[in-house]
Amino acid sequence: MWMNEYEVDECLRHFHPSEVPNLAKGAQVLASLVEWTNSNSDGWPYWRKPANAAKNLMDALHMATQAYYRGTMAQDMTDAQLAKVLSPIKAFLTRQGVDHASVLPWAAIL
Repeated sequence: MWMNEYEVDECLRHFHPSEVPNLAKGAQVLASLVEWTNSNSDGWPYWRKPANAAKNLMDALHMATQAYYRGTMAQDMTDAQLAKVLSPIKAFLTRQGVDHASVLPWAAIL
């Protein structure tokens, strides 16, 4: 599963922190990763490493989006599930030498 930028933006609109806080956090992390990728490479569609790191997160968000389109309430991820899908993103950014605190403020939830 790979999400384009429109689909990532869709997740930001669909998952509200008051209803599904961990899905909302996951969508925000993915949007921030897309933005960072666009600022530090040829762009999200062209640099596969960030998308590969976010694969599990994109899968979870895609499944929840499908539930939304079926008219059912998406089941939120647990804190442990969120941490698990964010772990490869943190590892990728660490390998890239990214200072999480200054570059990506959302990293505090990792």
